[in-house]
Amino acid sequence: MISRRFTSGFLACVLLANLLCFGAAAQTEGPIYDVVIRNGRVLDGAGSPWIAADVAIKDGRFVRIGKVDGKGKREIDARGKYVSPGWIDVMDQSGSALRKNGLAENKLLMGVTTAIGGEGGTPVEADKIPEYFAELEQKGISINFGSYFSETQARYAILGMSSKAPTPEELEKMKAIMETAMKGGAMGMTTALIYPPSSYATTEELIEMAKVAGKFGGIYASHIRGEGKELVQAVEEAIAIGEKGGLPVEVFHLKAAHQPGWGKLMREAGEKINAARSRGVDVAADIYLYTAGGTGLEATIPSWAFEGGAAKLLERLKDPATRARLKNEIKTGSPGWWNIVEAAGGWDNVVLVNAQNKENAKYEGKSLAAIAKEMQKDPADAAFDLVSAGNGRVYAIYHMMSEQDIETALKFPWTSIGSDAGAAEKPGEVDAIGLAHPRAYGNHARLIARYVREKKVLSLEEAIRKMTSWPATRMRLSSRGTIKEGNWADVVVFDYDKIQDRATYEQPLLYPVGIEYVLVNGAVTIDGGKHTGVKAGKVLYGPGRGR
Repeated sequence: MISRRFTSGFLACVLLANLLCFGAAAQTEGPIYDVVIRNGRVLDGAGSPWIAADVAIKDGRFVRIGKVDGKGKREIDARGKYVSPGWIDVMDQSGSALRKNGLAENKLLMGVTTAIGGEGGTPVEADKIPEYFAELEQKGISINFGSYFSETQARYAILGMSSKAPTPEELEKMKAIMETAMKGGAMGMTTALIYPPSSYATTEELIEMAKVAGKFGGIYASHIRGEGKELVQAVEEAIAIGEKGGLPVEVFHLKAAHQPGWGKLMREAGEKINAARSRGVDVAADIYLYTAGGTGLEATIPSWAFEGGAAKLLERLKDPATRARLKNEIKTGSPGWWNIVEAAGGWDNVVLVNAQNKENAKYEGKSLAAIAKEMQKDPADAAFDLVSAGNGRVYAIYHMMSEQDIETALKFPWTSIGSDAGAAEKPGEVDAIGLAHPRAYGNHARLIARYVREKKVLSLEEAIRKMTSWPATRMRLSSRGTIKEGNWADVVVFDYDKIQDRATYEQPLLYPVGIEYVLVNGAVTIDGGKHTGVKAGKVLYGPGRGR
């Protein structure tokens, strides 16, 4: 009797043990993770050498790096490929485009998972910023996105296109607008000091406005007042605004756009920034990787002509006497105006890329010097006429920088990478600002293809750091920029031997190759070089939100 009971109990225990083991085995065989990237050369983003490792992702975050035994719902074989944190575009122009097309294909296909916009501010007024961000969240975006607010937005709301200085009462109103923007989630304050009415703001005005952004933990980021022969002085002004305003400084798209100063100005600007950093000023810069800039053709017109707005400008351009004055000032200079024609070395290096007029589209791709010959006009008159005839902002590319200076800037440890380009509203077309420049499709891939693999200006680890952990640290993006357990899983998987930017000045809308997978917050968004349609991006809010 006892023997039978013992035997029955023993068999029951064996059966239970088998069931438990089978259940555990079944559980082990099933997916534990959302995604596992296997066999890759993992670059942590902090500048460390790569390691051979698997990367496991669950609930949008990295959960294991090393030997991963458990399976993922999605398995990606990265054998022979590099696995990097997602790349950050710190000088983006997608604020308006994302409202119309949240997929941001041209950004993601060059490895960008996070973009910080706002050179011109937010596409809405300060009090509408929470609604704007809520709209992006509701519609969905495929990249992570945050934005600055422009000092010019506050200035224009109170002073319009006037060049006058604000009264103390008007300045207080402007400061209140900036405070509203910071509380709404803006990342800081920007200026674009070569464009009216931003160019009308004095250093003293900007310091007072910067104090507001600084009070809420913001950054001051600037398209500085001059990028040519006056580069060093313009950098000094930006540093002064940050130092006296009590906030970090970011110099947008650092460049030395003045041929006589090539090889000298960039080095001197770097020395000024190093000196400021040595005394405790948090200042840094970003760059794009092309020797041509791009902006509106109206930038060739001295700033004073814009006072009163677009209608007043067009009136002035119709007046022969005013034209004569403007043409003379293009040769001699004008107070408060950066001479971009001089920076480009003349009209031969200014190329029309978007005429915003069907009749004038035949001139696209030609220099203003060549267009002037066809029109049988002075180049300045040709530029004025093209601007006047545009149904929107007329765009040009300005060839004005040197490869040597790009390489010098890349070697500064505090530079990061920004495209100065936006997402395209339609894939394969010009970005939403209307500027046909290769930086909108190739900028970040170009860093590795040209400046690491081809020219060996940087190591791969340093190049990745400039696109990941450094800008994430710079912009205070918590839990981003490195492949680390607990961080958000933004990832780029690329083939080092094949990665190549293909966009050129002649064909600016070509996607790069060699970027095989891009994940945003753990979701596979680029799969085998194609967008999946997933919108897993998040709005990134500034530190003043809700304060």
